[in-house]
Amino acid sequence: MKAQPTASHFIDGEFVEDVAGRAIDSVYPATGAIVARLHAATPQIIESAIASAEAGQKVWAAMTGAERGRILRRAADIIRARNRELSELETLDTGKPLQETLVADASSGADALEFFGAQATAINGEYIDLGGDFVYTRREPLGVCVGIGAWNYPTQIACWKAAPALACGNAMIFKPSEVTPLCALQVASILHEAGLPKGVFNVVQGYGDVGAALATHAMVDKVSLTGSVPTGRKVMATAAADIRHVTMELGGKSPLIVFDDASIEDAVGGAMLGNFYSSGQVCSNGTRVFVQKPLLDRFLERLAERTRAIRIGDPMDELVQMGPLVSKTQLEKVAGYVEIGKAEGARLVTGGDTLSLQGMEGGYFIEPTVFADVTDDMRIAREEIFGPVMSVLSFDDEEEAIARANNTEFGLSAGVFTRDLPRAHRVIAQLQAGSCWINTYNLAPVEAPFGGVKRSGVGRENSRAAIEHYTQIKSVYVATGPVDSPY
Repeated sequence: MKAQPTASHFIDGEFVEDVAGRAIDSVYPATGAIVARLHAATPQIIESAIASAEAGQKVWAAMTGAERGRILRRAADIIRARNRELSELETLDTGKPLQETLVADASSGADALEFFGAQATAINGEYIDLGGDFVYTRREPLGVCVGIGAWNYPTQIACWKAAPALACGNAMIFKPSEVTPLCALQVASILHEAGLPKGVFNVVQGYGDVGAALATHAMVDKVSLTGSVPTGRKVMATAAADIRHVTMELGGKSPLIVFDDASIEDAVGGAMLGNFYSSGQVCSNGTRVFVQKPLLDRFLERLAERTRAIRIGDPMDELVQMGPLVSKTQLEKVAGYVEIGKAEGARLVTGGDTLSLQGMEGGYFIEPTVFADVTDDMRIAREEIFGPVMSVLSFDDEEEAIARANNTEFGLSAGVFTRDLPRAHRVIAQLQAGSCWINTYNLAPVEAPFGGVKRSGVGRENSRAAIEHYTQIKSVYVATGPVDSPY
């Protein structure tokens, strides 16, 4: 399919170009070939997007929730109808295999638009009876929101941020990662095809300086970031300086605890989903797999067997289960961590090699990798790798597993595998993480809140909880009698 977009940006309901901006090359990770060239936003583009969003938001907020909801649901229908085309574009953008993108990317974006489209009619305040006098509250939009996306789920993240923001009556300016600039433009085009007023969802391309310019603009009321902890610190600092709303979904080094009564097949499957899906490039991945000692040897044996059977290859082949990493930079980073793991004394169970595949010699492929005999102080057990590298650690009892699982600056996700459900709930309650699973891993339906604690972020995406982060409450006291004044 054609990868080159009509233009680099989408502003005020149409594609806009400014070739004076710094070039952004879109590289297909499976081959290393440049498939599209875009340009970063100039200051004029940024100001145009802001002005357009300000004007569009007023029109959008004046519409009823039912009217807004119909447009969002119509966009969801269009996305589903074009799932194949959008999935192929996602694969070109990210290198993720089509087997994944057909079921996990555009379709999950459509789920978000559909869910929040339904919620738009129910964004209401409350009535408080004071025995004559009363108070009512209104949930009102914040205004102009900026969404800053990550490169691992470009379509999904654009929709996860747009859907609640728009349902609540806000406008959004979305800046995709410069690594994956293509998909958000299609989301914007579809939203406007569905009837979204001009300016309500704009897409502006760029590097970190463009994101910073948007996040610190005086007319921006809210910033929602999906990214790294260092970037999150900067965004939160600037938000504090200007008293601006902020939601951040940042990194993780999440624990997955496997007790000795767990189903080995389920636990191994969960660990693989939590480490190898999307070539390990998922923020919530359970990359520290704690296995109770009586189960450890059998777990590692079966894990190695199933990992070696993963089919790696051309992402456009629907039989392929694992594609490349997103970029050469990411490949070098992940390969570097494999060497660090070896140097630290971890035992390489399987994988670890970079690959040169026939016809895709320029691609960024690496084998799914499992390390055993990992200790808590190793860098591969403490730092976010963001690649298909699993660290397996052993433990004796429940108390030890909980303490070690919580010994991290991160707190995005956690998982527990056990047949003892009272223990599962007891352990989950003590784990310091925002998004948790019992006897599964990495499922994120739009109906459930998603987000982290500690340095993994603030606020929540998805579910009714997201509405709280895209509205502000106005409280109105209504008197029904004369004013009682002592003056």
